[in-house]
Amino acid sequence: MPVDVRIPQLGESVSEAVIVRWLKADGDLVRADEPLLEIETEKAAMEVVAEAAGRLEIGQPEGAHVAAGAVVGRLTEAAPATGDGAPPAAPRPEPTTVETSPPRETPPAPRRDAEPPALPRRVEPRPPPAESPAPASQEREEQPAAATASSGDGRRPVAEARSDDGAPPAPAAEADVERVPMSQLRRVIAARLVAAQRTAAILTTFNEVDLTELLALRARHRERFRARHDVDLGLVTLFARAVVHALRAVPILNARIDGDDIVHHRRVHLGIAVSTSRGLVVPVVRDADTRSLAQIERALRELTERAREGHLAPQDLRDGTFTITNGGVFGSLLSTPILNPPQSGILGMHKIEQRPVAVDGQVVIRPMMYVALSYDHRLVDGEQAVTFLVRVKEALEDPARILLDV
Repeated sequence: MPVDVRIPQLGESVSEAVIVRWLKADGDLVRADEPLLEIETEKAAMEVVAEAAGRLEIGQPEGAHVAAGAVVGRLTEAAPATGDGAPPAAPRPEPTTVETSPPRETPPAPRRDAEPPALPRRVEPRPPPAESPAPASQEREEQPAAATASSGDGRRPVAEARSDDGAPPAPAAEADVERVPMSQLRRVIAARLVAAQRTAAILTTFNEVDLTELLALRARHRERFRARHDVDLGLVTLFARAVVHALRAVPILNARIDGDDIVHHRRVHLGIAVSTSRGLVVPVVRDADTRSLAQIERALRELTERAREGHLAPQDLRDGTFTITNGGVFGSLLSTPILNPPQSGILGMHKIEQRPVAVDGQVVIRPMMYVALSYDHRLVDGEQAVTFLVRVKEALEDPARILLDV
């Protein structure tokens, strides 16, 4: 019995996807649970797998926009499984030989700009000098005048076409460019970022953090942490705990505006920006305020791997309440991150740089990082934003604050 290939439910507020590519060709035999096609929504890319074994009939082409639940293909002729559980391969047609006669040799067409072939001359008595033929240069001068462009290296001049007003024609407008259609994900990223700047009153405040104590703590316990929990102790994870600590002190940055209402979130669902080949995505570590460092690190590692492989599910990208983005991995020293709507705050991490700073009246070299908080000024006052960023700074410079919640 034929089985329809349907687009799965795409998540909250997402109703359409684009077929990026079919992973199987029309007529291929496939196994149950084998990936058939890759689709992309405004939030993520994902694969659709076969619900049963059979022969694939493709109904919608690559690039088609399809709704959730739409039928895009069909699996028919469910073949009996072979010993390894896979349907038998389709028989290959016997090769055929087609005899062809050797191609005729066609004389090359004469070039338009070539001189006509010279006619054979009769041998006649030499005429007197006065009646001798004009030199070639004089013959050219007697030809109708034409503008020429010389190469300057002794090659034959080439006639240059001109427009009615005598000016040379303009070069082809796009001769040296390449046009590539924007992906669905890139189009949505662009639209959402422009919408964020149009609808929110985005303001950014900055501070700098001395990471001496945090890096020393990480260095002392990193190997034991890895041995105990089978995950690394990442810097973003430590920043995530500092953000959770600061959100407890300034919860308005974990809220959002919905029409004329303010929605306060009881949990911290922390979005972590991840750069992929398709663009920037923000998977969410849910309930980050209740997780241990190891649990945050494990969730973050899994989400990052799936994001870069294009295997994020819609639920991995929704319900975020605050975001962290790390431009420091690309060498950024300072930036102003853009809000991830409808959130009201985003923390930007940057490059760690050894810089001279004054400590207790002495100039010392310390590992310093600029941090930036962009926030929606419609909801968050400047005092609240600065207080939040100071709390993050204090937690990172004195990591015991995170443990003691002070």
